[in-house]
Amino acid sequence: MVGVEIDMVVKDSLKALELYENIFDIERVEVSNLPRGENEVVFILYDVRFHLLDENPEFHLIAPNPDDPKTSWVNVAVSDIKKTYAKAMDLGCTEVQPVTEISDFGVSNAIFMDPFGYIWMLHQVHKEVSHEERIQLWKEKREN
Repeated sequence: MVGVEIDMVVKDSLKALELYENIFDIERVEVSNLPRGENEVVFILYDVRFHLLDENPEFHLIAPNPDDPKTSWVNVAVSDIKKTYAKAMDLGCTEVQPVTEISDFGVSNAIFMDPFGYIWMLHQVHKEVSHEERIQLWKEKREN
């Protein structure tokens, strides 16, 4: 078997799964029910496999926290950015960047931090703009 999964250490993988299921359409693959610090969860989000592990310093599994987020994020393309972002805010996530329309590029973006210290970017494509067109737009904006 070959493939790629994104692994994330969180304080409590069962609580994180509950949060993510309330924001996104998640397909559960494996969910353990052990004492906190020993649990792990595997789920699929839009054909991408995620593996959550409980924080456990004994195994060098240290979760980020809101005061020390890590400089990576998960970018999720969604069909309704305002609805998805509202769910995240209603469920206790912290706004990093509100829904921002970038009309020239045909997209809207938003960024939030979840209570487990992870950064999520939401991305909605409103119209296809080629890579070449985006580069040209960027150069034009930079020159002005």
